[in-house]
Amino acid sequence: NQEMSQAGGPKALVDLLNRVDRSTERMIMESLAESNPELAEQVKNMMFVFEDIVQLDDRAVQQVLREVDMKDLATALKSVKEDVQQKVFKNLSERAAAMLKEDMEFMGPVRLKVVEEAQQKIVAVIRRLEAAGEITIGRDGEEDVLV
Repeated sequence: NQEMSQAGGPKALVDLLNRVDRSTERMIMESLAESNPELAEQVKNMMFVFEDIVQLDDRAVQQVLREVDMKDLATALKSVKEDVQQKVFKNLSERAAAMLKEDMEFMGPVRLKVVEEAQQKIVAVIRRLEAAGEITIGRDGEEDVLV
């Protein structure tokens, strides 16, 4: 809506949502989805980006890697910083990491749009695993509450 675009847009909302606890975030996103589905989708796509995989613990990364296609993973890693690549490689077996690196080398240049699509597929897996309660996406400063 108009007030949102004037007040800093979706980016401001994403920054805010990244600082609140998961239940508050869910409540805000559900309300936003009802009142403005397009904005809700835009915000959701900005919430967790592929590079944020470095914030996941190793167990979560391993779980994600078991569920993604290695070709998509190789493509997704093409344009990211070294720390993101290292997080992925260290959570694969030596053999799997070597094969992934080889796939990336032999792939040659890839269109950015194709890289971003592969990254979105992996982010979708991460979101699905989080929604199912199988992994936790660490938010800055969030304490795990045990109940």
